[in-house]
Amino acid sequence: MIRVVLPAHLRALAHVHGEVRLDISGPVTQRSVLDALEARYPMLCGTIRGHDGGPRRAFIRFFACELDLSHDPPDDPLPAAVAAGTEPYLIVGAMAGG
Repeated sequence: MIRVVLPAHLRALAHVHGEVRLDISGPVTQRSVLDALEARYPMLCGTIRGHDGGPRRAFIRFFACELDLSHDPPDDPLPAAVAAGTEPYLIVGAMAGG
């Protein structure tokens, strides 16, 4: 069971409270987590990455185990603690402005 933490605006859009828990079959990668998340919550399609499953959207960052995974290849395995469900996979809305 993978634990995913969404920013408040995406939780509101998906009508969820707290963490999202997903069952992933096969390797636990950013792509497999996002595929499962969008399959379960289709209203999130195009909000985290492109509608075609492409690169992440600007101002969205990915973290796990205190590591910034935003620029990692989407098919790299996520840390073992995330795959085991002991640590969450964080999707964070980045801050910008002056």
